[in-house]
Amino acid sequence: MRFHHDRVPGQDLTFSDVFLVPNRSAVNSRLDVDLSTGDGTGASIPIVAANMTAVSGRRMAETIARCGGLAVIPQDIPVEVVGEVVSWIKERHPVYDTPLVMPPNGIVGEALNLLPKRGHGAVIVVEDGRAVGVVTDADCEGVDRYTQLESIMSRELLTLPAGIAAEEAFDQLHDGRHRLAPVVDEAGRIVGILTRQRALRATLYQPAVDAAGKLRVAAAIGINGDAEQKAKSLLDAGIDVLVIDTAHGHQERMIEVLRLVRALQPDVPIVAGNVVTAEGVTDLVEAGADIVKVGVGPGAMCTTRMQTAVGRPQFSAVLECATRARELGKHVWADGGVRHPRDVALALAAGASSVMIGSWFAGTYESPGDPHRDNDGRIYKESFGMASARAVALRTADDSPFQRARKSFFGEGISTARMYLDPERPSVEDLLDSIVSGIRSSCTYAGATTLAEFHERAIVGIQTAAGYTEGRPVDTSW
Repeated sequence: MRFHHDRVPGQDLTFSDVFLVPNRSAVNSRLDVDLSTGDGTGASIPIVAANMTAVSGRRMAETIARCGGLAVIPQDIPVEVVGEVVSWIKERHPVYDTPLVMPPNGIVGEALNLLPKRGHGAVIVVEDGRAVGVVTDADCEGVDRYTQLESIMSRELLTLPAGIAAEEAFDQLHDGRHRLAPVVDEAGRIVGILTRQRALRATLYQPAVDAAGKLRVAAAIGINGDAEQKAKSLLDAGIDVLVIDTAHGHQERMIEVLRLVRALQPDVPIVAGNVVTAEGVTDLVEAGADIVKVGVGPGAMCTTRMQTAVGRPQFSAVLECATRARELGKHVWADGGVRHPRDVALALAAGASSVMIGSWFAGTYESPGDPHRDNDGRIYKESFGMASARAVALRTADDSPFQRARKSFFGEGISTARMYLDPERPSVEDLLDSIVSGIRSSCTYAGATTLAEFHERAIVGIQTAAGYTEGRPVDTSW
């Protein structure tokens, strides 16, 4: 990457401060771009769902992995629960979505609670292991919540055979005017669900799978307590990437934990952070990190900069840290500060191998939180920072009341925020479509077919606030 006209700035920059300059390009199609990360994680798109309690759970992990990315299970989850989650994810199909199933005598109220949990928006009614009907939001409108599903379900049910080609599945759904269909094995048992969109996505995304063809998932640990034993337990549970995470990653305790974990000789990549300087990257890599997480204070839920003045504008932090990591033969993840697809592209242009996204993904069907409606009927989920008072209270549940009360003084982050589901893009897959499409277009503008070429060819300019505003779309006339 180089700056336009080689004008290297004298100040640090955020994503909003910069833009990409188009190059002469020989790339004819966005589909010619390979977005594999090359950082050893096995991801085929450079997107990671952050290890936040309000973001990454089992539904998020399986959905993102089907599209080629990764989700990081948070460090606050008990190890035994993480083990169960990993096993569950490894059992999910790499292409078909996991169906929501209920018996015919299930009631509408239970179905309405389940429907917002999945992007496909349907409950499959199953009897004796076989699909006999389907229920959607439309079927439940104006119906008493205690009504049994067999009285409202649609019985015009298309089923697709397991192993069907994605294009053929799409054609059958399209020709039959069906939005979705259960996928069944030879015995007629339901093994998954396909929508038209999921069938299309199966041709556009390469799932992130391990050597056994199972979906990949990452998990995080903190640096307090018996971090070495927790790391060993997670590795034994079969995680594919281990993340060692703390707000201030450039500290002695992080280096100590990294060395202990590296001594376990794990056969998966170790990610550690967060830092914002080349020196921080050097120290964590020397201690055993394969990937360094970059970002202090740019997250939407983070109050660190306003409370402590500590942090650094994210574009410059990623650029400096990625440069040093490359010199050491390692990689960085850009963690935080992305609000639009352009920000993801800029982080990759600066040299990140992947970009972590938190709050943006909290407002989706697949995030762990329960959906709520505001006074205007808009659906939202609650999000909160992982250093906030709320997160600290969850993390210290086993402490004495006195210890919890003392630690509550030192929260940094928003304890509750409403993350509204976008009516146009309510699923994380919808957001991934937008983000990945933007990255692919950025690469074609730069004349790059890989992320490595993108970083090499990217030309970045500096803009004023007015320049940034000029690039924003206007949805009403002026």
